[in-house]
Amino acid sequence: MSPLDPEIPPAGEDIHLPGPTLLPVAWAVGAAIALIGVLEGPVLWVPGVVILVYTTIKWIVDTRQEIDELPLEHGEH
Repeated sequence: MSPLDPEIPPAGEDIHLPGPTLLPVAWAVGAAIALIGVLEGPVLWVPGVVILVYTTIKWIVDTRQEIDELPLEHGEH
């Protein structure tokens, strides 16, 4: 069979992988700071929670933007 044979079906769709990001690491650091802050006081608890909330919102927004950029027929089999 020739690779140019029109009877051969096209290769499957490309696999979409999310781009690299440091958000999971920042989220984990925020969680660690917040948890340590529970024992040490609001000096660490408040910044930890702020980091957690910010990274969670940023992660969700970035994911929604990536999903919106996918082709409309993506995932419909």
